[in-house]
Parts: sequence; C-alpha cells; structure tokens
Amino acid sequence: MFRKLLFVTLTVLLAACGSTAEPQTPSTLTVMTHDSFAVSEEVVAAFEAEHNTTVTFLKMGDAGSATNAAVLAGDQPLADVFYGVDNTFLSRALDGNIFEPYESPLLAQIPDAFELDPQHRALPVDFGDVCLNYEKAYFVEAGITPPSNLEDLLKPAYRNLLAVQNPATSSPGLAFLLATIGHFGEDGYLNYWQGLVDNGLKVVNDWETAYYSEFSQWGGSRPIIVSYASSPPVELVFAEEPLSEPPTAAVVADGACFRQVEFVGILRGTPNRELAEAWVDFMLSPAFQEDMPMQMFVFPVNENAQLQPEFVDYLEVPTETSVVSPEDIAAHREEWINAWTQSVLR
Repeated sequence: MFRKLLFVTLTVLLAACGSTAEPQTPSTLTVMTHDSFAVSEEVVAAFEAEHNTTVTFLKMGDAGSATNAAVLAGDQPLADVFYGVDNTFLSRALDGNIFEPYESPLLAQIPDAFELDPQHRALPVDFGDVCLNYEKAYFVEAGITPPSNLEDLLKPAYRNLLAVQNPATSSPGLAFLLATIGHFGEDGYLNYWQGLVDNGLKVVNDWETAYYSEFSQWGGSRPIIVSYASSPPVELVFAEEPLSEPPTAAVVADGACFRQVEFVGILRGTPNRELAEAWVDFMLSPAFQEDMPMQMFVFPVNENAQLQPEFVDYLEVPTETSVVSPEDIAAHREEWINAWTQSVLR
C-alpha cells in the first residue's frame, strides 16, 4: 500500500511540474487601432509564427474616437494593446489610466525627443506632419495659384475649396487646429477660423471622409483638404498609371503644419501581458518600422529603420512646424476644441 501511495504521489507531482514548465501561450492577441492602421500581411505573419499566436486588429474609428473608447472601457479593456493615440490626445489616454507601464528595451534605439511619457505607459512608434494638401490639376485648369500658406485660404479665390476634419473626433483635425493655434496664437486662431467659415469651409468627421469623399483628387468637390506631408508621394507610388510626379502637393510653409507622434501601449487589465510586451517590442523593431512608411505613410522613430527611396524622393518636409507644447495641449485641449466648436459649428 505504501509503495502504491508513493507512486501516485510522485506521478501527481511530476505532472504538476510538467504543467508549470510549459505554460500555454495565449492563442490570440487583440490590438486596438484607429481606422488608418495598416501593416503588411507577411510582417504580421512573422510575429504570429514566432510567438505561436494569432493577431486580431480591432479598428475603432479615428484616433480621437479610439482613445475615447479605450478610456470608456476602463478596467474591462476591449483589447490587449492600443496603437494610434497621438500627442494631441495623449494626455486624455494617460489621465484615463488606460495603460500599464512597460519600458521596452527597443526604446534605446529611439530618440528621447519622441518619448513624451516618462513612465513608459505610451511608447512612440511613428511621426508625421499634418499639412494642407491640394490637387494640382484643379488649380491648373482653374487658372488659380495654389495656396502657399494658411493666410491664403482667407482669400476669395479659395472660397468653397477647403475641407477639414472635426478636431473633436479626428486626430489630423485636432493637429490642424493646433497648427493654427501655434501660428496665429490663442488670441488670433478663432478669428482665422471664422474667416475660413465665411469663405465656405466644410467640416467632416474623419480623415477618410475628407480624403476619399471630399477631396477632388478622389472625385469630391474640394481641391484642398487636411492630410499629411507624406500623402503626395503616396499618390505617386500607388497611382494606377505610371506618373512622373505626384498629382497632389502639400503646403509646407513655416507654421502651416503640425508634427504628430503616434504611440502604442499595453491596455490595463490585459490577461496577455507577456504577449502584449512582445507586440510592443515588435512595433518598435526595424522589421515593423520599415514597413510603416508604405503602409501608413508615416516616419519610423527607430533610428535603425531604413526608408524606401520612393517614399523620400518626392517628399516635402516642413522646415519649421507649428509648435504647441504637450503641456499646453493637456491643459487647454478641451477648452480649445469647445471654443472651436462654438465658433465653427454653431
């Protein structure tokens, strides 16, 4: 009897040790993003193969809408990781306590200037300049000189030509609002916006609507919209017929653009912490960073990532962007948005 009991006890102990030594990898990682997120299938497949998992992407509207959804979810996160909150909405995410701190070893390859959260709850992934874009052909056919700065948009020649995004729901929209605040000052930006309204401004909710529904380049009626400095070379690279130059251009005059930085963070309460850390590391690695320019048309923050020549050759980079400090954005963002809403949408 003693031998039998000893055998059973040892069998149970060995089974327990075996289960501890080989923990089960979570079968699915859910990454919440904004609607503009894109990544090559082979890049995601490499991560899935390395970690024996499946990555599911949950798109939640523009960055502002996605950030709001993450904050409202609170302690019951909708995903394991959230990518896409930018420096215009960052304080909302941090104040909402939606992220768990994680100091990725890949941060050593990223300039400190991009690291806006010293607690490492939100880690920088990419950056881009939000600028006015215009369709070249429209202005050639109309015999009008394209706008060269923000002030030009107040002239009668540009009446009913501009579409922008609502800063309350769109991160490019908020970035453009901040560009006007940085350029015209807190005492002058609302007067500028009132001038745009008087000159036939149109406001839509998100970047996709502005670019693919309102922009004349894609069949809309507005030849000037808010997009990115990187949008024109993208139009060239992905044109259905070969082109010698981009069909659109960006207005990159001093103070006309605002630099956006996008972040990724591990959502508080995820049951897949270890896998979430691996995904964050992956997004900061050269493999992912080098894929981004031709997928989301943004710049990598990892200094070891190489840019494709076609992304750089036709890119116009603003010499001097409009500057509003993260501290001022955190302190006044809602105030500025509310004042803009009262002035522009009343």
